[in-house]
Amino acid sequence: MLLNQFYTDLLAVKLFDNRKALGEAAGKEAADCLRDLLSRKEEVTVLFAAAPSQNEFLAYLRQAGDIDWSRVIALHMDEYVGLAHDAPQGFGNFLRRSIFDMLPFKDVLYIDAGLSPEGNMARYDHLLSCYPIDVVFMGIGENGHIAFNDPHVADFHDPLRIKQVRLDEKCRNQQVHDGCFQTLEEVPEYALSLTCPVLFGADRLFCIVPAATKAEAVRNTVLGPVGEACPATILRRHPAATLYVDQDSGAYIR
Repeated sequence: MLLNQFYTDLLAVKLFDNRKALGEAAGKEAADCLRDLLSRKEEVTVLFAAAPSQNEFLAYLRQAGDIDWSRVIALHMDEYVGLAHDAPQGFGNFLRRSIFDMLPFKDVLYIDAGLSPEGNMARYDHLLSCYPIDVVFMGIGENGHIAFNDPHVADFHDPLRIKQVRLDEKCRNQQVHDGCFQTLEEVPEYALSLTCPVLFGADRLFCIVPAATKAEAVRNTVLGPVGEACPATILRRHPAATLYVDQDSGAYIR
């Protein structure tokens, strides 16, 4: 159930009573967006986030009807450096299990964990130049990051499309809180991440953020000053972005 909706600057904020309702509502609106784009374009390029916060949203999207996935090209926004190619925690592998192997996409363009960081960055930079992103499905980290643009590396005017970043401790601890790793020591220290301008440059942004662990980040995103100290605040400058929260993640903005 939708409990409240409002704008903060340009950002639409929608508050739901629980994460299932949040995921289903975001999924329905995302599916409608894809149908509309596919009625006007031959192909649509979509950028996906990989995180447990996206589970309910992806579950809805998997079963949404009347979407011609054979005209959808998928990318993902980040990947660990140094993780085994087949590691279940890999973001490409998460999305493979959650949606990419379940629908007949025209193409899925992975950040290849088997390549060197330099090779991956050159390859993905080229792909991003060939396939401008139409829609982003994303979340927000506990530290306010988008993709792996943690506060200490985020740059709203970044000249790069993809870069290697060192993850801050709060970000790495989140991977333990999410149950992806057992201990902090297991979490890789480095990752490849698409930059803030790439995410912001899409025509439409859907930001799905459930759970109490994200309440502080949501408060900072909605109520704090716009800047790289909370990278997600850039959403407030986008003309077509929606933030979906539940009562837990939205506890400080209700």
